Amino acid sequence: MSWTITHEKFLSEDDVRQLRKHIEAKMLYAKAKGSQIAVRDYTIIEFTLGTGLRVSEIAKVKLNDLGLGKGQNSVIVRRGKGGKTRQVTFSSRLKQIIKDYLEYRTSKSEYLFPSQRQSHLSTSALWRVFKNAAKDAGLSTHFRFHDLRHTYCTRLYKSSHYNLRLVQQQAGHSSPNTTTVYAHVLDQDIEQAVESME
Repeated sequence: MSWTITHEKFLSEDDVRQLRKHIEAKMLYAKAKGSQIAVRDYTIIEFTLGTGLRVSEIAKVKLNDLGLGKGQNSVIVRRGKGGKTRQVTFSSRLKQIIKDYLEYRTSKSEYLFPSQRQSHLSTSALWRVFKNAAKDAGLSTHFRFHDLRHTYCTRLYKSSHYNLRLVQQQAGHSSPNTTTVYAHVLDQDIEQAVESME
């Protein structure tokens, strides 16, 4: 494997809380003013933190790809990396965020995140959303949009009691070797072994 995940490539829990606090405050202010953009941007970042989709996959999500009915919390990723389709399950919290956003937005676009200039936001526009939010929230300038995906995978790996197969399925990794990078960075056995050394 030619790449590794280090702590510089995903947000810590404190970073996530700081980012969420900032974007939620901007979203609430925007709603009070009847503005759309900050509400959309809030949903973009929460959607990424809650699904781990690649930026190219997020740009292409359509409303009919979402499962928001009773007992449904999922998005179908069509033609993801390698042309594969997968279904990604998300939390009831994110489901409510998406539903609130859809009720609030005025666009009639078939895409989840539409653009005023084209059918949907480009990957570069999505990158800017995160870059600006991270900067305003006071996060390190080295973070990139893709680090939200790494953050999702590391958090899911931990919350699933270190289930690599589950992370591989949700993230859409074709090879389990790709997923093991998250095991390496959060391996509790290593921590325990180091702490027990005399």
